[in-house]
Amino acid sequence: MNIQIRLARLEDIPALTSLIPISVRMLQASYYTPAQIEGALGTVFAVDSQLIEDKTYFVAESDSQIVGCGGWSRRTTAYGGDLSKTGADDWLLDPAFHAAKIRAFFVHPVWARRGIGSQIMRQCELAAVAAGFQTIEIVATLAGEPLYARFGYQTIDRFEILLPNNHTLPMMKMSKKFAEPKEI
Repeated sequence: MNIQIRLARLEDIPALTSLIPISVRMLQASYYTPAQIEGALGTVFAVDSQLIEDKTYFVAESDSQIVGCGGWSRRTTAYGGDLSKTGADDWLLDPAFHAAKIRAFFVHPVWARRGIGSQIMRQCELAAVAAGFQTIEIVATLAGEPLYARFGYQTIDRFEILLPNNHTLPMMKMSKKFAEPKEI
C-alpha cells in the first residue's frame, strides 16, 4: 500500500466533494439512518475550503487518487462545510486559551481500516501542537469515536445537531490535552 499524505489544495475540492458522500453513505450507514446521512451531507459532512486555505487540511493519495482526507483548524468552527457557515463567527483561536479542532475526516470505503485516518490524525496533532495548541477538540461522529479514543481523546459531551431535513444527528465532543512544552 503506497499512501502519501500531503496538504490539500483548492484544486482538490472536486475530488473531495465526490469522496465525502461515498465515504459517509458507506462507512456511517451502521451508525446513522439514511435520512440522517442525507440530511447531513452538504452541511455537516462537506468540504470546508477555509481549512484548505489555512493549510491545515490533508489528503491521502494512492496513485494520484485521493482516498482519504482530514484536518485540523485554528478557527472556531467545529464542524460543517462551506454551505453551513456564516463566516462572521469563524475567527482565529488563541493557542494559549483555546483548543484546536480536528475536522472533517473521510476515507473512501475501499481504503477503510488501512491506517489512513491514523496517518492523517498524526499529521494533524503534530501540526496543531507545533502551532502552540495544548488541547485539541473534536466534534466526532459515532463512527469516528473509536479512532479518536485510540488516540487518547475522551468524550466530554454528547449532543444532537438539527439537520436541514429536521432529523437530528447524534455527535460527541471529545478532547485531548498535550503536555506543556518544557522550558530549556
